[in-house]
Amino acid sequence: MTAIAESPGLSDAAPATRAEGAVVYLAGAVQGIVLVTFPAASTIFTDPDQYGFTNTQYGLLFLPQVATAITASLLGAALGRRIGTKRVFLAGLACGLVAMLLLILSTSVESDTSIAFPVLLVATAFLGAGFGLAVPALNTLTAAFHPTRVSSSVLVLNALLGLGTALAPVFVAIFVGLGFWWGLPLLSALLLSALLAVSVRLSLRPPQPESARIATGIPHRFWMYATFAVLYGVCETVNGNWSQLDMTTRLGASTTQAAIALTVFWAMVTVGRVVFAAIDRWLGVRTTYHLLPFLLAATFVLIALLPDGSTTAGVLAFGLAGLACSALLPLTIGFGEDELTAFAAAMAGGVIACYQLGYGIAAFGVGPLLDRGVELSTVYASSALIAVAMGLVSFRVARRARAGAETRSDEVTA
Repeated sequence: MTAIAESPGLSDAAPATRAEGAVVYLAGAVQGIVLVTFPAASTIFTDPDQYGFTNTQYGLLFLPQVATAITASLLGAALGRRIGTKRVFLAGLACGLVAMLLLILSTSVESDTSIAFPVLLVATAFLGAGFGLAVPALNTLTAAFHPTRVSSSVLVLNALLGLGTALAPVFVAIFVGLGFWWGLPLLSALLLSALLAVSVRLSLRPPQPESARIATGIPHRFWMYATFAVLYGVCETVNGNWSQLDMTTRLGASTTQAAIALTVFWAMVTVGRVVFAAIDRWLGVRTTYHLLPFLLAATFVLIALLPDGSTTAGVLAFGLAGLACSALLPLTIGFGEDELTAFAAAMAGGVIACYQLGYGIAAFGVGPLLDRGVELSTVYASSALIAVAMGLVSFRVARRARAGAETRSDEVTA
């Protein structure tokens, strides 16, 4: 994978200790589990015998998450310069822990929507803040701790984050079978607590670049990356947040089959990142970047056309959607760091913030549509148009995606 360039001055930096490297990678997997905890429990939240939320209420749960994730992502780089990347990372873990504890607490009042719903809104707000602080910090630490293997190390981090997202619905299915679905947030809380206890004892201090240039404003080209990230966030979330409901309400799948579909989606996101990195020399990252959105568009059409009862085909289709999504977000960050070197420190946070905006549009926007009688098949068919638009934008994003690309001074606005 050649999409993520080394930052100036990091080539002489000392590598991290084994403990620091292991904690950063493990934190990526845990963040994946935590992030998908709420979507993985979608059938629990909308079950009339449990929380009994409407589709609109379920979608509304993600608005605080999106708002705080965007804010935290945008502020993360500045906070890192003031208080250090380690403290930003620890704050992200702490916010995630609060979110999981509130989710567990909500189970005691799940039958009372007037209490449970506000508690969960606060929980998703903390979840978003934790994601927005921790994930950009993890990208920064990973690149800094592996200066001679920046591309591969960031790919591994994203693959592990994808692995965590794939495991979350599996854990939900297991815990539902055992009679306590809240075992997932409990497990997440224990993992976050362990990470906090270990991380606070480590240095986790990335080496400072010797000759890094700092942008004094936002480059004009960044907005093309931002547009792509928003479109991608919509497409990924239509699969990640609504696939289980599509499986159960339209295709007639059981809760377990729906959980398998979500697991397969996130598993293929992870597998795809590894596969496309492995075939980079034959296919090329820019070719991959251009092809995947159109593959995703075709998959959306396939999902929309699936008839009632085609549960196996549904699982396979969502797996194909995961493959089509897999490399797009890491490549977007990588291309941006290659091209906008003066803005590289804030690039990951900026792209993730825009991705979260797209996440919010799909996470909340689909609910009211369903409550107004719009079919999920229509939602997926319409999403194909968004994927096509993303494919067209990819040609603008990747036109300068080559090793060593640098930002011209006149591309940065004061």
